[in-house]
Amino acid sequence: MILEILTPDKSVFEGEATSVTLPGTMGFFEILNNHAPIISTLEDGKVTIRGGAAKEEHFYIHGGVVEASNNKVIILAEGVTAHK
Repeated sequence: MILEILTPDKSVFEGEATSVTLPGTMGFFEILNNHAPIISTLEDGKVTIRGGAAKEEHFYIHGGVVEASNNKVIILAEGVTAHK
């Protein structure tokens, strides 16, 4: 699936992912390939992106929303801090 992480002033991440774990308002949840369409609010917390070949990246977001539909996931965050 295609994943994008956007803030009001820049694009932070764009690429392929096999799964993404997000800090939802009611707890962490995971979006995988072919996930049902969803829109959800996000809390401050860690986003974990998993790609092929055991590749994993982490970002810390400051609130926002996520939309997933047709294997495209867009995270609109108020702010993002990258960390490993």
